[in-house]
Amino acid sequence: MSNYVSTHWGTYKFSVDENNKIKLDNWELDSSPTEFGLGLVDAANDKLRIKQPYVRKGWLDNNCKSDGNRGRDDFIPISWDKAFELASKELLETKKTFGNSAIFAGSYGWASAGRFHHAKSQVNRFFNLFGGFSSSFQSYSYAAAQTLLPHIIGLDLYSTLDEHTSWEALSKECELILMFGGMPLKNSKVSAGGVGKHVTKQGMIKCIENGVEFINISPLQDDAPSFLNAKQVAIRPNTDTALMLALANILIKNNAYDKSFIKKYTVGFESFSDYVLGKKNNQDCSPEWASKITNIPVKSIKKLAEKIISKKTLISISWSLQRASRGEQPLWMGITLAAMLGQIGTAAGGFGFGYSSVNSTGDSYDKIPWQSLPQGVNPIKDFIPVARVTDMLEKPGDEFLYDGKKLTYPDIKLIYWAGGNPFHHHQDLNRLVKAWQKPNTIIVNEIWWNPQALHADIIFPANTALERNDLMLNPRDPTIVANKSAMKSFENSKTDFEIFSGLAKKLGFLESFTDNKSEMDWIKFIWDKSSQAYKKKYKESDLSLPSFEEFWEKGYFEVPAPRIEKIMFDKFRRDPSRFPLQTPSGKIEISSDTISSFQLPDCHSHPYWFEPYEWLGNVDEYPLHLISNQPTHRLHSQLDNAEMSQKNKIHGKEPVMINSKDASDRDIKNGDIVLLYNARGKVLAGAKISDNIMPGVVVLSTGAWFDPDYDLNIERHGNPNVLTKDVGTSSLGQGPTCHTTLVELKKTS
Repeated sequence: MSNYVSTHWGTYKFSVDENNKIKLDNWELDSSPTEFGLGLVDAANDKLRIKQPYVRKGWLDNNCKSDGNRGRDDFIPISWDKAFELASKELLETKKTFGNSAIFAGSYGWASAGRFHHAKSQVNRFFNLFGGFSSSFQSYSYAAAQTLLPHIIGLDLYSTLDEHTSWEALSKECELILMFGGMPLKNSKVSAGGVGKHVTKQGMIKCIENGVEFINISPLQDDAPSFLNAKQVAIRPNTDTALMLALANILIKNNAYDKSFIKKYTVGFESFSDYVLGKKNNQDCSPEWASKITNIPVKSIKKLAEKIISKKTLISISWSLQRASRGEQPLWMGITLAAMLGQIGTAAGGFGFGYSSVNSTGDSYDKIPWQSLPQGVNPIKDFIPVARVTDMLEKPGDEFLYDGKKLTYPDIKLIYWAGGNPFHHHQDLNRLVKAWQKPNTIIVNEIWWNPQALHADIIFPANTALERNDLMLNPRDPTIVANKSAMKSFENSKTDFEIFSGLAKKLGFLESFTDNKSEMDWIKFIWDKSSQAYKKKYKESDLSLPSFEEFWEKGYFEVPAPRIEKIMFDKFRRDPSRFPLQTPSGKIEISSDTISSFQLPDCHSHPYWFEPYEWLGNVDEYPLHLISNQPTHRLHSQLDNAEMSQKNKIHGKEPVMINSKDASDRDIKNGDIVLLYNARGKVLAGAKISDNIMPGVVVLSTGAWFDPDYDLNIERHGNPNVLTKDVGTSSLGQGPTCHTTLVELKKTS
């Protein structure tokens, strides 16, 4: 019998010796494992684990109300019974006095790869049974895209990802992959919901072996793996839309775009073309115009246009590009450029959104509607776009725009958070800290003494994936894994299911919450229901899942690869009248009448160049552009306390990559402690000098645990979100804009 633990960064084999010491090993069937996941064992047993429930002293002394000292107070250890009593009392009082809409139940869903112990599912089931809650919609990773894509191509974000052309198909027909924002391989080490085998590197290699050329359009050379031998086009951050508009300008003026594709499969090109040619009381979007914006020479822009005209080209857009000021525009423009090249619906090109952003994009799999934990229905309709947490807390009752609707921020009195860390994801953390003081009560399920725990009032100590049984059952991964408990619960910690069961008992709906099922009962229930879905999917064949006992013994099962490789929009291309897109026109909307009807000042009817609110084209006292990309040695802020993340710090601080010229101008040497600052905050980091980053740009990866010195008003660990601005991409998508940030830095004394 093999024992596995599956996570959203990979699947590992584990063994336990006679002294109960756990050892994790890479799974031999995974050719490109994520090494940092091996640090889970040490992190699960380290000094930062929360051993038992705690309550914040100031909150308790202030009659269970906020005293403005969250994040700088002491905690008192209490029993589970006392913790359940305090939390249930606050939940009931909030519900009775203010109604369920005053409860914000936050979770980010990255908590585990388990289908049962998925924190967001547990949160939703509990609070829906309690009468509902104010919720959030979207993901920080791709919020602007989630709102835009249904208007432009008629698919939600997740359906779009499922449609992506496979690496195998691309390797056979595509000739050029133009990577706006690159394809950093480190990002593909993870997938929401879990990873069996990592396939992205092998997919890229197959493309290279078949002669596909890659071009990396990014300020960071490392955004393309070295084995791609990608040509680097260094571009000012946040100016990709301008470059694409110039390429469109060249295609139009040279009569080199695919008119038949545009006519048959799109709407709104004429209006867009008038804008590109400067016929709408705007500048002509010429290469000369774009060169001034992007800092790319005119000659290079023209050569790039020659390339995409002469080769079968995939336009690849990184998720990172839409996490910026007016982030809807580069994605919309990328789809438009791909439409002009006319290869959408074939394996020769088209567009992609997120190749190498996660492992599953470009993988070959049949999507099966696996069973998840039943969550019920939330009767409370109040919600916010996920990145608008601080606005919600600061401005209860205020109106805001989102996707053409006028909505109102709920008045939140209690926050319950499990399976996420807003002090990682959110922007302008100094603003968030102040807003975080406003609710009466904050309750969290948390594993470690991280900033999420330190800014709470009641802390329930939660388990890691090593301490529970589960199924890794990801609809976008062809491997199913039996996640077996490798260790007993650490000290007095519990699973989220046990925590919510304890609260449900206090509140009088234990039986409804558990459905009289134990952990293993639920896992078998999910397996049995998934088996039915599997049989339905393959009803014309003999394919079926093995018995649960067989599967649990072996430890994994692999869904057979699809017979036909996925090609995005192939049916639409073959017969657009029979297989129309779910847009108002049934076609790709280069211009959208729907978006136009919203009359938004920051998102027009077609792709458009908006000057970012901060950028290198208009610098003042902060002359460097900060990129806060995904880290190499952890996922987001997860496992920042583990060995691999810690050993890559510089004097205990997150490294910041600085070009040698910028470092020399400031007398900074490798390994120096530097201060990054702007009007929003100050952050300490360790200098890492490299010419892989273009001058004028610095890179401080996201995910260092927020470690503020409130007296000195400085963050000591290197968390870039102290510096990022908390404003939406636009009033259409309201996504985060972490990649639109100007800073200065200097060596500390």
